[in-house]
Amino acid sequence: MTAPAPQAASSHSPALTLISHYLCPYVQRAAIALAEKDVPFERVYIDLGNKPDWFPGVSPLGKVPVLQVGERDDGNTIFESAVILEYLEDTLPNPLHPTDPLTRARHRAWIEFGSAILNDIAGFYGAKDAAAFSAKTAALRGKFARLEEILGNGPYFAGERFSLVDAVFGPIFRYFDVFDEIAEFDVFDGLPKVQAWRAALAARPSVQRTVTGDYGKRLTAFLKARRSHLSSLMD
Repeated sequence: MTAPAPQAASSHSPALTLISHYLCPYVQRAAIALAEKDVPFERVYIDLGNKPDWFPGVSPLGKVPVLQVGERDDGNTIFESAVILEYLEDTLPNPLHPTDPLTRARHRAWIEFGSAILNDIAGFYGAKDAAAFSAKTAALRGKFARLEEILGNGPYFAGERFSLVDAVFGPIFRYFDVFDEIAEFDVFDGLPKVQAWRAALAARPSVQRTVTGDYGKRLTAFLKARRSHLSSLMD
């Protein structure tokens, strides 16, 4: 499935191209930020298992996302999602970071917390035995319980205003839409604020539109191919 045709970029700003993978949550956070800023951009999807010849030249770490600013021949590319998010904040309208320096720093810290949760999710679907799987499930629940303690009345992380923290957690919660179809893992039980936040992000158009319509099928196929404990539950 190919991405929708991009709108033409404004003549007053360089064209933006987001080099992507269909399942990558780090790509999704950048795409959500671009959508929230209402900035046209193009998506180019690559196969990380069969990378195009030009990819190492724009991604020294061999990962997505990569943001290409201007034409490819310009050589202006940015890699690493956290850096891309900061560049978008520095150069585009509709800021998603709070203006207060201390609050902004706290938001950056919770973004890193979100990245730690993604590492636990990778361990969750990659665990080879029941004991490792149980440990990763407990780690995930512990981190979401910590979030329950600091969340306010919502609907978003910082209240009524959607922020970059929300852009990071939208893709995190999306994983559980597929996990919930496999079995009940009780990760969010007894965490009403986290559950409400998850629902609010799932309803946000920018979060919904940053994956293709076959995302669920792609993720399911990826999980089955892992030959992990979670894969065995899918059988």
